[in-house]
Amino acid sequence: MNPWDPAPYSVTAAAQLLARCVASGALSEENLESIPRDTNVFSPHLLEAEQAAAMRREIDEKSLEVELLQLEREGADVTHCFYLAQKFEAIQQFTTHLQEVLREQRSLRQRLMKPLCQQNLPIEANLHRYVVQILSMAANFIETLESSVKATRSIPTIGPSMTNLDHALAQLLSMVAEVEELYKQVLDWKDLQVNTHE
Repeated sequence: MNPWDPAPYSVTAAAQLLARCVASGALSEENLESIPRDTNVFSPHLLEAEQAAAMRREIDEKSLEVELLQLEREGADVTHCFYLAQKFEAIQQFTTHLQEVLREQRSLRQRLMKPLCQQNLPIEANLHRYVVQILSMAANFIETLESSVKATRSIPTIGPSMTNLDHALAQLLSMVAEVEELYKQVLDWKDLQVNTHE
């Protein structure tokens, strides 16, 4: 017999142990025959618990995927290119308008400092300093707005920068409201001056 030929049958370690138990009398042939030959040796409750754990893992994975999708949907209005392009366009329009105001700042100051005549803005003397303060505030605002725009373009996470820009926009609108109020006061004062001269 060739030792390299495979054996016609192989005896496992479990079969050898059972054979020794039968030989020693610790186990009988009847006991061995009464053991069920099913592959499902374990309790069905254990299989159910295993299936429940697998389903629980799958549910957890799906809920995590749903949460990630919800976060992506909530952040889409901030991170999506379409909305960012609209906000950048609006900011650029505001900055060009404010730059035009800054270009005219010197001439506006000179017109405000001149004595009252037909070609100058008729503003009371006690209001001159407020107009100058508003112009300097506008200049400071434009500088901070430009730095915010630069920071927004350089930083990949845009959320905090966009909130800063929204705050700056709110400040700009409040300043515009103040200027409009001042303009109304100037017009009222001009009407008063015209009525008193007549």
